[in-house]
Amino acid sequence: MKHGVEDGLLPIETPRLLIRSLLPADVPSLVALWMDPEVTRHMGGPRDPAKVRDALESELKADAPDPFDLHPVIEKASGRIVGDCGLLWKEVDGRSEVEVVYVFAADVWGQGYATEAASAVRDAAVHRLGIRRLIALIDPENTASARVAEKIEMRRERSTVRPGGGIRLIYAYEVPPSPSP
Repeated sequence: MKHGVEDGLLPIETPRLLIRSLLPADVPSLVALWMDPEVTRHMGGPRDPAKVRDALESELKADAPDPFDLHPVIEKASGRIVGDCGLLWKEVDGRSEVEVVYVFAADVWGQGYATEAASAVRDAAVHRLGIRRLIALIDPENTASARVAEKIEMRRERSTVRPGGGIRLIYAYEVPPSPSP
């Protein structure tokens, strides 16, 4: 499967957004997103543009998109990239977890895009990939991100210290067990 072809998770469509595989034309917009100090304030700050570009170029060379990666979020009305959203494997307190990650351009904050995208990714993870537990690692000062987690039915579990020493709140979504017959 090449880029643009469904990988088990993608594409994901919502009323206003399309989450799809990376295309070469997406690279400049995503590099700019990850360099924005306001956008990355609660995520360790702006990324090195060369490292972001190299990571994206490597992703483009892969035979198939990885469902455990971030993917461009396109605003259908304008056709522009407004975010990066997806699933990432994380080691948290000695446990392997799947994190829902949502990063959006500052000019679209407050429009519900993060909630819309994260909810759709959560549903695709559960229904297409069979994942039973998802987390979000959130900077305690990032109240907007915590609100998104709560809106997509995640519940705050506890806090943890990440490898760099930063404290993050762990929000979790767990698929309820099926009732016994």
